[in-house]
Amino acid sequence: MGCGVTKSDQFHRQGKAVTTIKAAVLIQRWYRQYVARTEMRRRYTWHIFQSIEYSGEQAQIKLYNFLGYLMDNFTPSSNERNLISHIFRENEVCRDAEWERYFCYKNIEVPELYSGPHLTFPLTVEQATGLVEAFRDKRQLHSRYVLQLLLETWKLLRMLPNISRVSTCHSKEITICGDLHGQMEDLLLIFYKNGMPSLEKPYVFNGDFVDRGKDSIEILLILFSFLLLYPSELHLNRGNHEDHIVNLRYGFTREVLTKYKMHGKRILKLLQKIFSWLPLATVIDQKVLVLHGGISDCTDLSVLARVDRHNYVSALRPPKKRHQSAAGMSVDSDVDDEVWASNKLNQRRVSLTFPKPLGTRESFQNRSLQDFSNRVKVPVEEELEIRRRQAGLSGLFNSGFSSSQKNLNLSVSSDLSQESTDTNDVAKEEWKQILDLLWSDPMSQDGCVPNEVRGGGCYWGPDVTEDFLNRHNLQLIIRSHECKQDGYEFCHNRKVLTLFSASNYYDVGSNRGAYVKLGPDLVPYVVQYQASNMTRELTVRQSVGRTERSALKVLREQLFAHKSDLICAFQEFDNENKGLVSLNDWATALESVMHLGLPWRMLRSQLTCKTSDGMLDYQDWLNELAIKEPNMDHIDQSLLETLYRHRSTLETIFRIVDTDNSGFITMEDFRQTWKLLSVYLKMEITDEAISDLAVTIDKNQDGSIDIHEFMEAFRLTDKKSRLERGRSMFMGTTPDLVKLEGDPNI
Repeated sequence: MGCGVTKSDQFHRQGKAVTTIKAAVLIQRWYRQYVARTEMRRRYTWHIFQSIEYSGEQAQIKLYNFLGYLMDNFTPSSNERNLISHIFRENEVCRDAEWERYFCYKNIEVPELYSGPHLTFPLTVEQATGLVEAFRDKRQLHSRYVLQLLLETWKLLRMLPNISRVSTCHSKEITICGDLHGQMEDLLLIFYKNGMPSLEKPYVFNGDFVDRGKDSIEILLILFSFLLLYPSELHLNRGNHEDHIVNLRYGFTREVLTKYKMHGKRILKLLQKIFSWLPLATVIDQKVLVLHGGISDCTDLSVLARVDRHNYVSALRPPKKRHQSAAGMSVDSDVDDEVWASNKLNQRRVSLTFPKPLGTRESFQNRSLQDFSNRVKVPVEEELEIRRRQAGLSGLFNSGFSSSQKNLNLSVSSDLSQESTDTNDVAKEEWKQILDLLWSDPMSQDGCVPNEVRGGGCYWGPDVTEDFLNRHNLQLIIRSHECKQDGYEFCHNRKVLTLFSASNYYDVGSNRGAYVKLGPDLVPYVVQYQASNMTRELTVRQSVGRTERSALKVLREQLFAHKSDLICAFQEFDNENKGLVSLNDWATALESVMHLGLPWRMLRSQLTCKTSDGMLDYQDWLNELAIKEPNMDHIDQSLLETLYRHRSTLETIFRIVDTDNSGFITMEDFRQTWKLLSVYLKMEITDEAISDLAVTIDKNQDGSIDIHEFMEAFRLTDKKSRLERGRSMFMGTTPDLVKLEGDPNI
């Protein structure tokens, strides 16, 4: 007999093949669903983090607008104005030589026990690399050397142009790095993979060196040391976080004062000067523009090339007018009180005393910085300018003012008024260009609109990019400013490249960092990395899960901070007042309050929502979010909710009120801070409620409040997420701020 295959064998084999195919299809379908679910988790996690980050930036800008409004409209003797005037530094005069005396380091002795690095100037390569190694080993540089290094950096920066010009013809390759945000491990990894700056290894660092991370000052000192060594090979662009007002909120101010308790205030003041002198952009081979944020439909490099960039100590507020006196001194809006004290007889601006009512509440918080500069009426600006000019004219003849001189007639010639108006218009236009450069983001649609998510700058589209590149004969824009999951992202037909160098930015595993290498062909070569060893040990599922848990902690704080609004939204669906809503209604109510665009039904289990017969007890669910400690039962609950929702804004005001940077404020200043916050939020906070809160926090009853302990007492989660570490968060959403502006009942 032959050994042929029978029909039954054929059917059996065909059946096995079909089964195998079905199994493969099922596995493929399961895998696709798994990938889709993982990607969905990544996306909503990312969305939670970004929404909170941008809301915080918008809140910071709105707060600064509000404080600026108080400065422009309250009398000089008012308590509110006295609390905040030092961050605006008005009415003061100083020469650069006097600044250098203020920053002098020679009277600071280095003790024999000091084991950190020693610096001599001019610096050597060995000292710069030694500084890197010292910081790697967690050793601190002595404050004498810090001031000396910063002073040398300031002198160098004052000689640099607004826009640096770089060529690849000598080195053959240039490395561009994005945001570092105080994350030393990323900078060290870049140097390990790519080499330290040298004549053969030029770098461009594209701003946002500081804030959020814990090693901001060390990153600055490393970059400045290499800048002094290789001023033609290392280039630093200013970012939106190189701003002392932003630093108040996001951790850099606190970091410096913690690490350098004795001379921290002088270090911070010198860094303000340095930040204002950082170049605005870098052009490579006349074809590639590197800047921090972006452009707008009115960005003009010829304008940016000639602005007095150091006037913009903070890009959040238009600069005060500067002019030269007969003594060759310039009126500087950011001079420190200690420096001014030695020049009391010199020129000084006459203060404006409450020229008009405060106006409507809408002027406190506006949707963009550009709009705010127009809120103070022109007659007020003209009167201010007239009085400045009178003070200057009087200073030409006398070192002091008599009462009759202070009351000179306010009339001035029409040509001076016109000159003042033209100068103000030019200054405002320059300021808008710098604001757009530092704060803007690209969008996929054509056009250019205000960036209402961040609160400053604009969103610009592909058509704006195309027009800008054609006008300036460029081919590529490299910018930073936005965290990207892969560390980089092309948009606008690959003519805009976003580059972000701080890996694990929101949490371990949340994103990669990246840097770009450009050769003479100007084709970007992207290098990606993650600076944490832990990320290499985690699977994709573990990494996504870890980041998701961190984001959900932050989301729970957001939900608790909006508890009252959520209850009102749930009651809209609870017609029978049973305390129950359907899962669909629960999700709809959450989105109507939070406006985060999240898949709420999918998040139900992560947010510990339990249903019975398809209904959810929203009171029980909200109780899951309640504060467990400290015991604050006797504190007004609306005050507690306000504290949580605006926790970071309150901390920023505390830091402003703490003028001596001690970390403590008096009970009276504590009450004034809350009063300031109540005016800002347009809500009533009683003296009794504030007193109860103060007594609860002041456990040792010494009559002062420890700012750090106060803020830590009101943190819901037991452990800070990486998003919080080194900075604070704003617990309100964008629509929350809009509601504050428009609600007549608040």
